[in-house]
Amino acid sequence: MPALTMDQVLMLDSYKVYTTEPKRTLFTLERIGKEFFQEEFGELMQGITEATSKTAAISHFSKRYGQFIAMQFYMLAAYDEIWDGHFRDLQFDATEEFGTYTVCMFANPNDWRYVDEEERMYTISTILFKQCHEIVQHLRNTTSISPRVIWDNFFVHLTNIYDKLLEDPKLADRAMDDLDLLESAEVWARFSQKSLYYEYTKGRSPSALVNQPIRKSCCLSKDIPGQVECGYCPLAH
Repeated sequence: MPALTMDQVLMLDSYKVYTTEPKRTLFTLERIGKEFFQEEFGELMQGITEATSKTAAISHFSKRYGQFIAMQFYMLAAYDEIWDGHFRDLQFDATEEFGTYTVCMFANPNDWRYVDEEERMYTISTILFKQCHEIVQHLRNTTSISPRVIWDNFFVHLTNIYDKLLEDPKLADRAMDDLDLLESAEVWARFSQKSLYYEYTKGRSPSALVNQPIRKSCCLSKDIPGQVECGYCPLAH
């Protein structure tokens, strides 16, 4: 198992993915897949965020989880590494940020591994299927939330990450290769006939999409105290 460098740890920290032991575990990613927990998860997130609805609270959670997904693709492009741990080992706890409450993530630093070139496409496909699509389905079981809202929440973070990666001359080529894969239908084939990410970007470069109203759905951040409409909201333009 590769040891994470300080630069890697700091990057993960900036996206609220911590590699230290949590003081407590409120729930795990595995637990979100349990039917008995799904019934109370919306209420739990609504209680943490004080959102006006379960839908807004679950959308907020998916935005936070989307930071972890963005880090998967960042670490893959920058270091040829991904988190490959068990879902029970991705832990969540409540935290206060700027006077409001949300959740942050904790992962074991020993759960990152190197990705060989020949498995790169399969690895991306697996992240999209196991860590994105299946989680989207679980979250939809908690309340009446559109899958587009959740995917858009993931894609906002992904687009920002690729914008950063493409600005780095040392990482741009590898990032562009991964971006091409993300926009191809092949890596989505386990659950979709088309690239959902290409449907989001329409092939435009990340730099042309940052802070633009590219979303087709509202993330409902306006329904959470202390937050406002995001810069991507189609309703604000």
